Amino acid sequence: MKLSDFDFDLPEELIAVRPAQPRSSARLLVAQGDVIHDAHVHDLVDWLRAGDRLVLNDTRVIPARLSGLRHRDTAQGRVAAKIEATLLEPQADAGVWSALVKPLKKLKAGEEIVFSDDLRATFENISDGLAYLRFNLTDEGFDTALNAAGAMPLPPYIAAKRPADAQDKTDYQTVWAKTAGAVAAPTASLHFDAPLLEALRDIGVEFTYVTLHVGAGTFLPVKVDDIADHKMHAEWGQVSAQAAAEIVATKKAGGRIIPVGTTALRLIETAGQGGSIAPWEGDTDIFITPGFRFNVADALMTNFHLPRSTLMMLVSALMGQNTIRAIYSHAVRNKYRFFSYGDGSLLIPPRKSD
Repeated sequence: MKLSDFDFDLPEELIAVRPAQPRSSARLLVAQGDVIHDAHVHDLVDWLRAGDRLVLNDTRVIPARLSGLRHRDTAQGRVAAKIEATLLEPQADAGVWSALVKPLKKLKAGEEIVFSDDLRATFENISDGLAYLRFNLTDEGFDTALNAAGAMPLPPYIAAKRPADAQDKTDYQTVWAKTAGAVAAPTASLHFDAPLLEALRDIGVEFTYVTLHVGAGTFLPVKVDDIADHKMHAEWGQVSAQAAAEIVATKKAGGRIIPVGTTALRLIETAGQGGSIAPWEGDTDIFITPGFRFNVADALMTNFHLPRSTLMMLVSALMGQNTIRAIYSHAVRNKYRFFSYGDGSLLIPPRKSD
């Protein structure tokens, strides 16, 4: 399959730069096979039923975007230069993180970057285009300093339109966020608030929590013409024994498993590659494209994705390429808001027994 098979035209004005308020007031496109309905997220109570199980990613986004200064002594005196860093992953060596750094080529090994009065890092080396930074703090001290100095790592298509601000620390975090480690939000989950969760519980919908730390690789463009040549960025995830057991019990009882977000879907399908879900922990680079066999997910709640992205390939695998083209054409015509802070969709493919 060619990358161009997953392209579409998106008017710039449909890219959302702020979320709907309240969260559950966002619009929701519901696709039952080829049939499309226009609704709102709070209408999920009309589309879900008792015995359904939503699978929720409980990762917590860290304020991974840092702005600092490096200093050098020159013939003209001591000069400072601005350095921007987006943290990616902690390394086995305590205090060391991989990061995207700008301008990377102007840094020298051993130079210190000062991010705040409390937080600073030494630039150690470059590997595969990533910088490795050794921070002066670890554990709780690091977390406290990072929370004070860092900004939310908004996706490039939002960051190009406005800088992150204090409101993003709330907006770009799910209400059930628990396990710190993501540098991007599981954005479909941003549509849920406490009243909606309570309303869903009241009708008998159940919830299972899993963890997938979303990495910056989720925003990396696909650069190959033949999608079979693309290599996914690995992300750490965990499906606990309890989570796997809950999903198995729901399937046995005839309920639907509906991951909220592509991150939750990719994780449970990784844990279900043996045919049924089992406890799992590790790095997943699962790449879901048309022809993929879904062993766990029966439907998906997700946002609207970038053209030519791996996530467009994923939803095409779930619903079929022609159906996804129709869904996205409908969304553009009806001015749904796109991407991380945009509106949502509930994608329900026909059951195999239907």
